[in-house]
Amino acid sequence: MCFNANDASGAGGLGADQLTIACVGAHPLGVVTGVYIRDSAEIFDFMSMDEDTVAEQARVVLEDSSVQVFKVGFCGNPETLSVVAQTCSDYAQVPVVAYMPNLSWWDEEQADAYQDAFLELMLPQTTVLVGNHSTLWRWLLPDWSNSKSPGPRDLARAASEKGVPYVLVTGIVQADQHIENALATPMTVLATERFEHIDAVFSGAGDTLSAALAALLAAGTDLEAACLEALNYLDHCLDSGYRPGMGHVVPDRLFWAHGDDEDDATEIGTEFALPRHETKH
Repeated sequence: MCFNANDASGAGGLGADQLTIACVGAHPLGVVTGVYIRDSAEIFDFMSMDEDTVAEQARVVLEDSSVQVFKVGFCGNPETLSVVAQTCSDYAQVPVVAYMPNLSWWDEEQADAYQDAFLELMLPQTTVLVGNHSTLWRWLLPDWSNSKSPGPRDLARAASEKGVPYVLVTGIVQADQHIENALATPMTVLATERFEHIDAVFSGAGDTLSAALAALLAAGTDLEAACLEALNYLDHCLDSGYRPGMGHVVPDRLFWAHGDDEDDATEIGTEFALPRHETKH
C-alpha cells in the first residue's frame, strides 16, 4: 500500500509508485494524500487531501486486502502524517518503507513543520528510511559540525534515535565521478552499490527506488538483496530516462519492455509501425 501525492507530470508521486511496483511484480494499492501542482521542471504548489478521506481510503482497502508492505511518500501535512502513522501502527507486523523527498521547493515553515512531524510520528513506525544523502543530512543532522560530511552510519544513528532500524542513503558523491548508495544501521554498512554519475537532472528517482524496494520486500526478497536489486532497477531507469516536456528527465520505468525497433516493425507490420518516442536522455 502506497501513501503518496498525485503528480500529473508523471515524474513521481503515486503514479510513479504504481507503475514501478507493477513493473517489479507486485500489486499496488494507492492512497492519494494530495495533489502536486507541477510540470516536468518544477513544483508550484501542493493541495492537501482531507485527512479523514486519506484514512477512509486506506481503511476500506485494508479491510478487503492483505497488505505486505507500506510505502510512505509525500503526505503533505502533519495531520495526514498522523493518520498514516496510525494506520501503520495498527498493522505493526507490516514493514514500512518511508521516503523523505527534497522539500526545497516548499515554504520553509511548512517544510520544517512537515519534517518535524515526520520525525515524531512516522519514523517510529518506519522499517527502512530512504533518502538522498544531502536531504537526510540537512534533516537528521542539522547541527553537524564535523569538517567531513556524515556517512551512512551517522545518518542511521540519527534515525535510530527515533526507532528506525535501517536507512538506505542514496546519492553519496564520490571523487571518481561515481555515486555511492548504502544500506546502513548505526553499527554497520550492510550493502553498498556504486554507479557512474549520469549528467542529467531527474525527477522521480526517489519515489522509483523506494517503490521498487517496497515491491521486492512484499515479494519476500531479503532486505539486503532487495536494496541492491532496487538500486540496479533505478540505475537502468535513469540510464533510459527521457524528457516528456521541457524540464527534467523522468526515469523510464518500462526500460525492460522496449524491444528492437526493426524487430517490432517486422512483427507488427509496416502499416502499423509508428516511430517510437526517444527515451534516452
